[in-house]
Amino acid sequence: MIRSLRWKGAAFTVPFQLGFVFLYLLPIGYAVYQSLYREQQSGLGLGGSTEKFAGLDNYQQGLTDPAFMGSVLRVVLFACVQIPVMLFISLVLALFLDALTSKVAGRFRILLLVPYMIPGVVAAIVWINLYSPDVGPLTPLGRVFGFDWNFFAPSMVWPSIGNLLTWHGVGYNMVIIYSALQGVPRELFEAARLDGASERRIALSIKIPYVRGALVLTGMLSIIQMLQIFNEPALFRNITPQTVSDSFTPIMIIYNQAFNAGNYHYAAALSVLLALILGVASFLFYRLTSKEAD
Repeated sequence: MIRSLRWKGAAFTVPFQLGFVFLYLLPIGYAVYQSLYREQQSGLGLGGSTEKFAGLDNYQQGLTDPAFMGSVLRVVLFACVQIPVMLFISLVLALFLDALTSKVAGRFRILLLVPYMIPGVVAAIVWINLYSPDVGPLTPLGRVFGFDWNFFAPSMVWPSIGNLLTWHGVGYNMVIIYSALQGVPRELFEAARLDGASERRIALSIKIPYVRGALVLTGMLSIIQMLQIFNEPALFRNITPQTVSDSFTPIMIIYNQAFNAGNYHYAAALSVLLALILGVASFLFYRLTSKEAD
């Protein structure tokens, strides 16, 4: 009977297992397979092309490609600034909601989640129009206070994109952190207040350490999302191509190699390299931020 129940329970996972195999494992395997080949033109290049086994040549080319490695470094440096800022704002908002009553917190939680409900492409288009010096209100508002800013200038592109990403993702991260705060035993707060601890001390000594796991989770998700950034820079490139090049981020290079240059094998190798970089970055972040087991 126990064995029968186990098989019945395992049967419920069949749709997930099939989806995981066909939507994840097979595409990854096919990308690895494609990355091991290279198209070779016959004769003077006027004839047809044939696939030739290239081994790790595509990976070697990717690791020595200054445009690809430069885009990875560019995004990593941006993530080192944007992710801590976004998580800090999310943590502050979660602490603010935790200090309110559940009814009031529910209303604010829905309000803060509205930006995340908007599709990323739509959010980028909205903010591009807000940044626009022709139709947007931010440039005239800045002149009123003496600021002559250009959100599409080379020095302002990354802050503009960072502001957009923070606005779009802070509500999602806030909900995860706030849910973790709800699991903190309320008796700890009462005991701390009886000992004379202020609300600031309770937040720093009890609440924030208790949501360490949630902060690690949101940090890992943000790293994965940041290294795959594509929509926002691609839309900014339509407005300011002289500032945002077609090799601005790793995904933009992969997209151009696959769909503009038609070099699918090299694009597959770059995709595998980016996946490995994501895995290593996530692992290192987890190891550096998680507590070692006693």
